[in-house]
Amino acid sequence: MRKILMLAGIILWITACKQEKKRDVEALSTPEAETVEAEWVTLTDVSQWRGYNLDSLPSNWSIKDGIIECYGKAGDVGGDIISTEQYDNFELSLEWKISKGGNSGIFYHVVEDTIYHSPYQTGPEYQLLDDEGSEEPAEDWQKAGANYAMHETNEKKSLNPVGEWNTSKIIFDNGKVEHWLNGQKIVVFDKFSEDWKLKRNSGKWNDYPDYGKSNVGYLALQDHGAGVWFRNVRVRRL
Repeated sequence: MRKILMLAGIILWITACKQEKKRDVEALSTPEAETVEAEWVTLTDVSQWRGYNLDSLPSNWSIKDGIIECYGKAGDVGGDIISTEQYDNFELSLEWKISKGGNSGIFYHVVEDTIYHSPYQTGPEYQLLDDEGSEEPAEDWQKAGANYAMHETNEKKSLNPVGEWNTSKIIFDNGKVEHWLNGQKIVVFDKFSEDWKLKRNSGKWNDYPDYGKSNVGYLALQDHGAGVWFRNVRVRRL
């Protein structure tokens, strides 16, 4: 009888182990396992963007078939667009290409108010530029991928020629910032560091006293008088 009870116990133990392994496998295919990908939000719908200090998308932009296009009609001031939602810690990923000699930018933590005429007065900028075709020689802090007028790119930078798509990424996580271009991390800085404060107060931003002060705000795309295209634009909160 004792042997029979021992055998029954072993069978029950084996069965329990199999059931546990089955539950482990099933857990991998549940919706919980897909939450990381589900956190991404695609920003290629006209309802997700509007003009800065405006209620709708201005005529110098169009959004259709997954492409955000800037016609470059507004010049340096008055034609930028912002996201309809604000972000603090985030990861933004997108592809972009620009016209020959073109200049544009991607901003974040933009403050919207009628006392400002453009996002660049408050929001840090991931610079977009045709480095080779620029009419005037660009400083390193003005070139594609740089944190405009603040941090230059490193030696890992590789920019595709005009007419070809580039992949960019911006990460802001509790002050730690990364700029990526075509799979390479090309800028790293800490917005809460003394080094950032020194650069901020070095003179470039004297005319824009509110630059970089906010750590929450809108995303923005710039019309700087050039044709520029964006696709696969998506963001997730961190």
